[in-house]
Amino acid sequence: MFRRIREQIQTVFKHDPAAKSGLEVLLCYPGVHAILMHRIAHALYRSRLYVVGRLVSHLSRLATGIEIHPGAEIGRRFFIDHGMGVVIGETAVIGDDVLLYQGVTLGGTGHGKKRRHPMLGNHVVVGSGAKVLGNIELGEWVKVGAGSVVVKSVPAHATVVGIPGRIVAVKGVTVSHDEWQMLEHGELPDPVGQTLANLNERLSMLESRAGFPADPEPDIAESSPGG
Repeated sequence: MFRRIREQIQTVFKHDPAAKSGLEVLLCYPGVHAILMHRIAHALYRSRLYVVGRLVSHLSRLATGIEIHPGAEIGRRFFIDHGMGVVIGETAVIGDDVLLYQGVTLGGTGHGKKRRHPMLGNHVVVGSGAKVLGNIELGEWVKVGAGSVVVKSVPAHATVVGIPGRIVAVKGVTVSHDEWQMLEHGELPDPVGQTLANLNERLSMLESRAGFPADPEPDIAESSPGG
């Protein structure tokens, strides 16, 4: 248990430059509290102490704002940055070295007893507010952009953005460990913005063909304060 706590603290230092000391991490990081309490709840759940496991999970949600079902399977060095609003469902499976930001949902679809939640491979990063839904699989090193909604499986080393989620990186491109550690999830490609830019360019071309006058260039000399 102490080894797991030490490993969890080291994981925080690896990802969060704001962490100043092990004591601060242990006392002030709700993501760490939620993960450690989930380890206890999961052990109870696997021992068929379902109600006790759910009670520990419920207390963890009240204390941290992070809801992890005790049935979820979570690997090592898992990190939830900030964490408020994170929801992880019962049959979710999370690999090693996975990073989630605040507001992420690993949600289920359907009412069956079998797997209905996502499976995340090792080194997956899910940006803030993203929703990954259903019995789908995200391969290793997948990156999900903030606010995306992913409802289909994603191959390894892909970057997914948008609603619904679309792969915008070239499939099979290797992502180095250093690149994953330095990921800025707010700087992922913007397919909506690119589409609007393409439409604007197309509109300008059509106006030119139709003989519409181009927008006049502003007179810098007249508009300047000293002009």
